[in-house]
Amino acid sequence: MKPASKMVRKSLLKPTLATVFTMLALYGFFTTFFFPIHTSPSKLEATLPSDASRTYSLVNAHSQNSRNSAFNSKPVKVYLYDLPRKFTYGVIESYSIARGSLKAPVDDVSLLKYPGNQHSAEWWLLKHLLRDDMYLDGSPVVRVSDPEEADLFYVPFFSSLSLVVNPIRPVSVLGSESVYSDEEMQDSLIEWLQAQGYWKRNNGWDHVFICQDPNALYKVIDQVKNGILLVSDFGRLRADQASLVKDVILPYSHRINPFNGEIGVEGRKSLLFFMGNRYRKEGGKVRDLLFQVLENEEDVVIKHGTQSRESRRMATQGMHSSKFCLHPAGDTPSACRLFDAIVSLCVPVIVSDHIELPFEDVLDYRKFAIFVDSNTAIKPGYLVKMLRRVNSKKILEYQKELKAVKRYFEYEDPNGTVNEIWRQVSMKLPLIKLMINRDKRLVKRDLTEPRADCSCLCSNQTGSHAIL
Repeated sequence: MKPASKMVRKSLLKPTLATVFTMLALYGFFTTFFFPIHTSPSKLEATLPSDASRTYSLVNAHSQNSRNSAFNSKPVKVYLYDLPRKFTYGVIESYSIARGSLKAPVDDVSLLKYPGNQHSAEWWLLKHLLRDDMYLDGSPVVRVSDPEEADLFYVPFFSSLSLVVNPIRPVSVLGSESVYSDEEMQDSLIEWLQAQGYWKRNNGWDHVFICQDPNALYKVIDQVKNGILLVSDFGRLRADQASLVKDVILPYSHRINPFNGEIGVEGRKSLLFFMGNRYRKEGGKVRDLLFQVLENEEDVVIKHGTQSRESRRMATQGMHSSKFCLHPAGDTPSACRLFDAIVSLCVPVIVSDHIELPFEDVLDYRKFAIFVDSNTAIKPGYLVKMLRRVNSKKILEYQKELKAVKRYFEYEDPNGTVNEIWRQVSMKLPLIKLMINRDKRLVKRDLTEPRADCSCLCSNQTGSHAIL
């Protein structure tokens, strides 16, 4: 009977060991991926006050996981194109000459200052890539000098500033009789790109363009749409030109000074504040309707105003002394006013039905902003009644969240907007590699009609290819 007993024990031992190993593997999986152990707080949390640190942890839970996975791996390698000077510092020069702040071109580019406007992301991104110590700040990307090593190629054309130069006045950068033309600059950029082997190699999929102004690169957008587009919204872009899957939403640069005080409602005497152009086109027509229902309400400050130094001073004062700040759609769904409100700790009230927002993979805007659809917002008395029902405790909660996320909208912050943009860009790399490989193995096809197999991935339904 002994041999039989041993056989029984052996037969029981194998499934028992298998069960134990399976349970241990499951335990390791769940503790690693669902309950990770954090031995010390992040540098950002350590610098926040205790209440803000807790709020940051709530708002940024997903962000921390994304950062850990991104920063523990190798940074994405970016090759910065050495564009002809006219596409970068030359645009600043042309702008300054047209505005009268510069009399003639300069040899020393350090004398040139990018004008303060809401589209300054193109300046900050270039400035970041030119730094030698960028990776020391935990940047998700690193600049490489050899294009053969690059994952991505950044095209630093100041497309938004170029658009603003266009209608100002003749400039003499290229000659005494020349007139600056943004359209010619766009054509010239494409001509330059098509002479680059790396542009043609992958049909532009691995190239990054910044076109923050809704009309930037409008003439050549179909020729660069394969690349990653850095935009503020999709208001002027068709579905086959841009999408959330392929492209990145940027915040505008805030135009007013941030509020550096503590949270609180005592110094915020106004219920709701808005200052901006009353009359806009397209979706922005809601502004005039909002003026009509709000301009006679008590504790509501709503003023028509255009961009000027005095307007910014008044807007700063108004946002810093109001509990809520209105953000209606303009000519396109987004505008810098939203980001002015965030850095002012003034709770944004967003009335823009088609708005896209930056960094929504890590930010839940409902925690620090109020969304109201346009049809409801223009009902007489609705907005004011709704906002008056929000008690002080809830306003303080909104302000805590605003203070915790404010860095995401500060281009000057070393751990702020620029790093977040590059993080978003770096996350597109797997899709880019997919589309590059897919392009190489697909036969030529007629995509004049929408094709579901492509549009869900790349929003490119026209089969645009670079000239080989």
